[in-house]
Amino acid sequence: MARTIGSNGARTAQAIRQAGVQLIYRHGYEAMSLRQLAAEVGLQSGSLYKYFDNKQSLLFDIVRDHMEDLLGKAEADLAGVEDPLARLKVFCAFHLRYHMTRLAHVFIANMEIRSLDEAHRAVVVGLRRRYEGLLEGILRQGAELGVFEVREPKVATYAIISMLTGICMWYLPGGRLSQDEIVDAYTALVIGGVTGGTPLAESLSAPLAPVAAPADLPARGKPVRKAARA
Repeated sequence: MARTIGSNGARTAQAIRQAGVQLIYRHGYEAMSLRQLAAEVGLQSGSLYKYFDNKQSLLFDIVRDHMEDLLGKAEADLAGVEDPLARLKVFCAFHLRYHMTRLAHVFIANMEIRSLDEAHRAVVVGLRRRYEGLLEGILRQGAELGVFEVREPKVATYAIISMLTGICMWYLPGGRLSQDEIVDAYTALVIGGVTGGTPLAESLSAPLAPVAAPADLPARGKPVRKAARA
């Protein structure tokens, strides 16, 4: 947990956090050392403990703050939008734009949740499920109104979020397509998939046995952080 500090200390704490994000993104949580982190912000290693209790608390603050920001901004964008089709379009656009502009934070939140201790991981998983619940609620509402052909909203939720989040694996700024064009392309796939406009609708609307929530710990392995531009 971050310590209570004054205004100057708050700026230093923010600099430490920003440096921590970049170091964890480049090297991974386990490989990042507090000595590296202190050097990045021009402090002695021991001085870091004025701002964070330990390396674990720094990671937790980064991931928790990311999830709270993601959830809060999504709720704000969806506020006042009632039609399920319009809500789905808003959700897709928000998720894509957010993830295209916060690649490092998204990578850490998805890949380093395995490095959190049990109590911290439970908090983050709870926030993640609340975020997933926004999309699941949209799909359930649309299915009940006959707008969407989705019999398993939870399965469709996992599929859609996985597809949208996958943009982090290949997107780089300055590519052939603008962010608006990418948002339009992804949103068309999602809308077509849940309304019967593409073959994807068959797999999402087929009756399935109950599916458990995905594992809290992502599989280990070296991620691909760069790919060809669109």
